Amino acid sequence: MSTTARILIVDDDSGQRSLLETFLQSQGYATQSAASGEAALRLLAEAPFAMLISDVRMPGMSGLEMLRRVRQTHPALPVLLVTAYADIRSAVTAMRDGAANYLAKPIDLDELIVSVRQATGARRESVPVEKPTRDLPAGVVTRSPLMQAVFRDAAVIAPSESRVLITGESGVGKEVVADVIHAWSACSAGPLVKVNCAAVPENLLESEFFGHEKGAFTGAAAQRIGRFEEAEGGTIFLDEIGELTPALQAKLLRVIQDGSFRRVGSGRELRTNARVLAATNCDLPARIAAGHFRDDLFYRLSVMEIHIPPLRERPEDILPLATHFIAQFSQQQPRFSASVSACLGRYSWPGNVRELRNAMERAALLSLGGIVLPEHLPSRILQATAEATAAAPADFHRLEEIEREAILRTLRKNNYNRSETAKELAISRRALTYKLQRMREQGLPVDPPGPSSGG
Repeated sequence: MSTTARILIVDDDSGQRSLLETFLQSQGYATQSAASGEAALRLLAEAPFAMLISDVRMPGMSGLEMLRRVRQTHPALPVLLVTAYADIRSAVTAMRDGAANYLAKPIDLDELIVSVRQATGARRESVPVEKPTRDLPAGVVTRSPLMQAVFRDAAVIAPSESRVLITGESGVGKEVVADVIHAWSACSAGPLVKVNCAAVPENLLESEFFGHEKGAFTGAAAQRIGRFEEAEGGTIFLDEIGELTPALQAKLLRVIQDGSFRRVGSGRELRTNARVLAATNCDLPARIAAGHFRDDLFYRLSVMEIHIPPLRERPEDILPLATHFIAQFSQQQPRFSASVSACLGRYSWPGNVRELRNAMERAALLSLGGIVLPEHLPSRILQATAEATAAAPADFHRLEEIEREAILRTLRKNNYNRSETAKELAISRRALTYKLQRMREQGLPVDPPGPSSGG
């Protein structure tokens, strides 16, 4: 797409500004940014813009107050408000005061570009989001459209300074995605430091993060540099972030907000510019609702969220990954028998990519580098696939029909809003989009009657 539309981005979070600028520039827009409502009003007085995108909650002038001020001087300027604290009252207020649209963080880039194109007059809702593509690093294997879309998102996000929350079930490959984001980032020459928050004893996590001074506690025989210091100039990856205690969540929030921290036992302020990537297999919004996780920390971490679909939702990846893994564990390039290939495809892989890797390590050892036979696979895989085979094909096709009916029913219930439909069906929005595409090709009524709902 080619356009000269200029967009003003307003957010006190530098990571959010960086992400929006990087993405919109990749779509052909010119951008300028401001860190406050006051600075944005000054820029609006100096030069024309085609659109304004602003956070709602900012120190000083809020996005809602800025919207009211903008309407006095630029009554026709489209304004898109973005907030981590989406609620009905704020949304109603924003729309009443003239906002063109209202999106919640973490931002869905597909929804964002639809709103931008509509507001700037491009009106190209049906055109896919134009995302840069890059060659995947060696050792990263995928064939599925779902994972290819994940890596297209990573290509957009990586050059920015934004923090990223990577979600998905245990074993889906969240660390691999973090590796790719770091490799494609501007700080790729710096260190990539990884911390598994669930693997470090609770009483040692603060020292692990921030370091400690000699004598700070029993056993602190020498000064220790923390992981945030080690990650200076690079990236820190915080895995299993949902396991942090409330006290440590507060200290982590501080270092994310302003880059400052103190070693345990020290009164001296230190600073870090490390980019933060976090991952979890927990439902963090549910933990927030239960009072176990801070909502302000969640929204700081999830400037952008990347959800990794489970292996059962991307069957195209199973055999390529299995072939890749077994080659790692054997110098003789063993090959799969037809029955083994069938077993691998039918199994649901509850342990995801990690379980597949472990199964291939076992198969490589037992097959002695020759043909991999069913008896070389773990018994649980053989038992589960035998049960699945006995139920097919009639039950399989009936399950497909039930799934299609459930999707159509839930779509209609939610007025064809895909985000709400995916949430109610307990699948990712991207997985729903993929299923809808296949259903549309089959001639099923997956689109709303009349104008698009934009959901």
